[in-house]
Amino acid sequence: MRHAQSISLIIPCYNEALALPHVLPLVPDCVDEILIVDNNSTDETVAIAESFGAKVVGESRQGYGAAYKKGFQVAKGDIFVTLDGDGTYPLEEIERLIDLLETEKLDFISACRFPLQNPKNMDKVSLFGNRVLTLTAKILFGYGLKDSQSGMWVFRKSALKKMRVESDGMPLSEEIKIEAIKRKLRFKEVHIPYHERYGEKKIKKFRDGFHNLFFLIYLRFRK
Repeated sequence: MRHAQSISLIIPCYNEALALPHVLPLVPDCVDEILIVDNNSTDETVAIAESFGAKVVGESRQGYGAAYKKGFQVAKGDIFVTLDGDGTYPLEEIERLIDLLETEKLDFISACRFPLQNPKNMDKVSLFGNRVLTLTAKILFGYGLKDSQSGMWVFRKSALKKMRVESDGMPLSEEIKIEAIKRKLRFKEVHIPYHERYGEKKIKKFRDGFHNLFFLIYLRFRK
């Protein structure tokens, strides 16, 4: 199904050669642009992405947030869809989420993984960390987020002009949601399934967890 507005799928990647052959064939026809932001991969990520017709841009600054900010600058669509390149987020839900954005006249949808449909797809340390960070966000800001760390979002490009996204690292995932709510954009969390990943995990759980926690405190007092 084609939509009135053009749609860009933005996927930050660091060494996702094992996952992309499983992920990219599942991109729905409604997506007009597949944008891979390569974050210094040393495997065949770029070649595989290009073989599936994706546009590839590089970001030399290492980091999840840096890759996304580059993607936001380059993507051509009116609506942005984001997800990880590891197969954990459901591409089969993209069409539904875009339809919700348009029919409910929303600015920003954050996909919520909880409650997990399959608890085996998230390890206990990650689950605990997510709960701590989501609770901290609720205490600091008073927002009733259910999944502050989700990396799948559907939002209007125009919404970026109203938000201040600063982090070059993992905290961008919480920052962009908090900014959307803080700026009084039409925001909604929508439940999705969460899949088992392909390839090895890149996240450093304790380092990134504490970084996210400290960034939440920083956000609370940022002017």
